[in-house]
Amino acid sequence: MPRIFAIGDIHGCNQTFRTLLLDEIRIKKSDKIYCLGDYIDRGPDSKGVIDFILELRKSGYQIYTLRGNHEELMMMSSESAENFELWDLNGGAATLKSFHAKSYSDIDPVYLDFFEATEYFLLKDKFIFVHAGLDFSIADPFENIESMMWIRDFHIDNKKLGDRIIIHGHSPRPADFIPTQKESNVINLDGGCVYSWRPGFGYLFALEVQSREFISIKNTDF
Repeated sequence: MPRIFAIGDIHGCNQTFRTLLLDEIRIKKSDKIYCLGDYIDRGPDSKGVIDFILELRKSGYQIYTLRGNHEELMMMSSESAENFELWDLNGGAATLKSFHAKSYSDIDPVYLDFFEATEYFLLKDKFIFVHAGLDFSIADPFENIESMMWIRDFHIDNKKLGDRIIIHGHSPRPADFIPTQKESNVINLDGGCVYSWRPGFGYLFALEVQSREFISIKNTDF
């Protein structure tokens, strides 16, 4: 049976991302890889992260990409000075530096197409892949796109969720907490990879969703 992996927030840590996929997971072309968003900002090589994903796709690997709030911040940054400042305050400067650009619109169209094509959520069998989570306070949680990128500490309505399992990132959690979610119907894979200076954080996590095996690597970019 082909393996299905979800990968938590990368935040420009390209070397860590490459090591996780190539050395720890040892990905195969039969695998399905779901990246949960936040590829960019704060870390040293946002462009390298996207280049690696594009390289893998070109080589025949199955890589699916969700949109995180940082991609959304970047994509909205050209709309106003206020939006640009908000992105800049949340790590945008590091992203622009990696692309050798002064603004989002200066970035090569190949990358703009990549960001535009990111999905708000993806369904695979009983698994729901999403960046931040779902808003169960409304009748149809899949109608609130903003919550998919931004919500934190959401509360599950088991009648609406059914037997499905939500796999998300967005809200950093200590590395020793993440594996404790193995039997949960909500699994957060954000190990705060870019926060390597914070005790307990600084890990990039993957989950093989069918076996519930967690794989992690300490940040190697800093």
